[in-house]
Amino acid sequence: MFKRVLIANRGEIALRIIRACQELGVETVCVYSTADKDAPYLKLADRAICIGPGPAKESYLNIARLIAAAEVTDVDAIHPGYGFLSERPDFSAACRDCKIEFIGPTPEAMQMLGDKVECKKTARAAGVPVFPGSEDAIEDEEEAVRIARDIGYPVIIKASAGGGGRGMKVCHNEATLRNQLRVASQEAQAAFGNGAVFIEKYLEHARHVEIQMLGDKHGDAIYLWERDCSMQRRHQKVIEEAPGPHIDRDKLRKVCESAAKMIRAAKYHGAATCEFLMDGRGDFYMLEVNTRVQVEHPVTELITGIDIVKASIRIAAGERIGVKQSDVQVRGHAIECRINAEDPDKGFRPSAGKIETWQVPGGPGVRLDSHVVPGYVVPPNYDSMIGKLIVHADTRDEALDRMARALREFKVGPIHTTISLHQRLIENTDFRRGGVDIHYLERLLKPQK
Repeated sequence: MFKRVLIANRGEIALRIIRACQELGVETVCVYSTADKDAPYLKLADRAICIGPGPAKESYLNIARLIAAAEVTDVDAIHPGYGFLSERPDFSAACRDCKIEFIGPTPEAMQMLGDKVECKKTARAAGVPVFPGSEDAIEDEEEAVRIARDIGYPVIIKASAGGGGRGMKVCHNEATLRNQLRVASQEAQAAFGNGAVFIEKYLEHARHVEIQMLGDKHGDAIYLWERDCSMQRRHQKVIEEAPGPHIDRDKLRKVCESAAKMIRAAKYHGAATCEFLMDGRGDFYMLEVNTRVQVEHPVTELITGIDIVKASIRIAAGERIGVKQSDVQVRGHAIECRINAEDPDKGFRPSAGKIETWQVPGGPGVRLDSHVVPGYVVPPNYDSMIGKLIVHADTRDEALDRMARALREFKVGPIHTTISLHQRLIENTDFRRGGVDIHYLERLLKPQK
């Protein structure tokens, strides 16, 4: 096991990693920007070191400063968390070059699965179902038009190196495709430094189902079953739950087994998530692989009893997964609501500022992952998420009722949060019956004419 780990992240995931390391007897070094200098979780780390000013490009996205901080504090490993540099092969490579263990995959495995074009090739070879579309990055406009005619409209343009909705364009006809192809490539270049795009068949009504994976350095890989993340806005997840409602378990098991085969083929170690869209017939098509721990990992932890963050640290230290596939049992139902400092009544406008009221829910089966305390100041520099409220119960109906109760207890002010939106969604009839797709929330929030 490592002696000392540097946490190359901030907020609730930094605190989550600190706690995991403490339980493993590992010292922690937490980096911070000047915008986070008063963050309360810094006091829980064995050491905190400033790596630059508030803008992420000058701090949390600055590889040279992170490596320098790691060398100065003599750490054995770096945990990237999620976001920022967590899926950057050059960061993983920089760690390896400096003989610092990257708690995550090798640069090669990250490149293979993180690049969507390469990932689809690996998936096909492993028998993972993928969308009809281009096998390689689109070289020219006429090629795109030909492929779209073959697979039929609507189609979607995607950035090969991207995620989070950037560089994605839905096209219902040839004119739109020709117009949006260059726009998507330019957006991808600006966001990811890689303008390569590809085309896939687009599902108008689909659910977002993802499979949690763990792989180790000894060639083993297991799946921790699925999460349903269909309640989302602008490709950003809002509510996640596990198990997913109304999913054919036999179809799911086959997809899970093929995903584990793909992880082994990539010689991947650490936590990964294989993301799929599921159509109305219950058939799965792979979207992408996230080569890091997910924001919504607590949902899976609660239904399986497996600590994914601690497992990723142990795996990076060379240990085996330690759990056989047959040992992974699903118990009960879990739901997570992402609490953001945004005003849902005003177009989700960010709401930075000092939190004076912070009354958190409790009781059986309630978990809150957050770095916030009364008096904490939400900085305007970063993602607006201030916490994740997760509940667990024996059944889905009980979990929904528990979440509704927990949300009523949760009081935050004077900043605005998305708690009120979650209260509305948890009571929503369509969501209660498990009948929402990935566009449901946007239709629900669309102003009435």
